[in-house]
Amino acid sequence: MRRRPDERRSAEGVAVIRDRPQFAGTAAASREALKAHEALAVAAHEAQAPLDVDCVSVRYGGDAVLQEVSIKVAHGAQVAVVGPNGAGKSTLFKALVGLLPVRSGRILVHGRPAGGRADPVAYVPQREEIDWRFPVNVTDVVMMGRYGRTGWLRRPGSADRRAVADALALMDLSGLARRPISELSGGQQQRVFLARALAQEPHVLLLDEPFTGVDVTARQKTLEVLATLRERDVTVLVSTHDLELAATRFDRVVLLNRRVIAQGPPAYVLTTEHISEAFGAQAHVFQGMVVIDECCPPPGTIEER
Repeated sequence: MRRRPDERRSAEGVAVIRDRPQFAGTAAASREALKAHEALAVAAHEAQAPLDVDCVSVRYGGDAVLQEVSIKVAHGAQVAVVGPNGAGKSTLFKALVGLLPVRSGRILVHGRPAGGRADPVAYVPQREEIDWRFPVNVTDVVMMGRYGRTGWLRRPGSADRRAVADALALMDLSGLARRPISELSGGQQQRVFLARALAQEPHVLLLDEPFTGVDVTARQKTLEVLATLRERDVTVLVSTHDLELAATRFDRVVLLNRRVIAQGPPAYVLTTEHISEAFGAQAHVFQGMVVIDECCPPPGTIEER
């Protein structure tokens, strides 16, 4: 994986990013020039946004998990959603697909309310949220991705079977098509659910922590699929804790901690100031570098949902 000169990974595997000015001149002038550059980039980006999250708030009981979150994602863009545990990343994705009610604000896909068949949004949840003991095989799971188009009562047709076969082949799962889902490894299970999402033929794909707890094969295959989806102009949002991955593999980054701390190109978002604001006590600055300690989340953190 290519890395920018200002990035490296420590021996302990924690994310390390070195802050640096992006424009010549004084520090103040550099910040102003970078802000002006980002404002132009945001304006161009928003003009072609197919996914529009407008001032969305979500609450659990008395807790405000998302506070007036606004994000605009351009057609075909690949966006990393980054933040500490409990920041609301999973909540955001569940709200985008209608699994959680929005207290205020609105979500539009191509200018229409999310949830319509014309603009399907596919969602791959975190592995621990799935009951892997359910008695179905790999093909059954991937075929579930077609139900949004066919309905639950109609038998799958040739187009559905072809979409499932293509998704299995793309994820290197054709040889496991009849294998019970419970017999697969964690990485294989992750690939099955990604195949299910691909079978939906989505316009927007949401991946919640797809690189957490999986083997090298699953990680590499997911990165290859992201490259393929870029060629197909599928809009992708991926939640991750991996700052290096966010900086090197994605067009844009949304830094989230219940509210949007910063969003835009990685060079603008992943600075010492922004990361420290988002991660709080988990962010440590040492000789111009930011190190994220994910071992022990700060007290009072709301459990991620």
